[in-house]
Amino acid sequence: MKTDSYSQLVFDEDDIVNLILSGHYPLPTGILVDKSVDVKSVKSQLDTVPEFIEYTEPTDSIDIFDYKLQSNWYMPDEYKKLDIAEHVLKLCVTQEELQRAGEELLLFQDRNLFDLLKFLKYLVDTMKLNGIIWGVGRGSSVSSYVLYLLGVHRINSMYYDLDIQEFLR
Repeated sequence: MKTDSYSQLVFDEDDIVNLILSGHYPLPTGILVDKSVDVKSVKSQLDTVPEFIEYTEPTDSIDIFDYKLQSNWYMPDEYKKLDIAEHVLKLCVTQEELQRAGEELLLFQDRNLFDLLKFLKYLVDTMKLNGIIWGVGRGSSVSSYVLYLLGVHRINSMYYDLDIQEFLR
């Protein structure tokens, strides 16, 4: 496997065989493969067929390439289409919780971070589904009540009177 100048992993046929033999099967979708891979031959030998993308060197500048990657969140459509503000507000019980969550959501919206919140919801749901344990919380993120409601951390920032500005500065 090689890494191009944009830090993308590009697989050859041996790399794909090694992935399968090492237990990484089914293979993830969207694998970049170099021109030496006989895609039809590899696909004919697999039960579950991943999407292979023939690698071509990107022509965009690294800044444009990074921007394109950052604007594409790899998560299921149900999460991309989720009204994250409505979801978070439904998790609130009291008027004070609604107020705090609403204020935070406006701050997240002002910073164009709703896609990030959707991805975090997807990440937490995926970890729960697969029995993956993650930490209680750390750093300034624990001052966010919205992240607490989404399950990203387990520190109730309202209980400890933590200011959201500590997280978003």
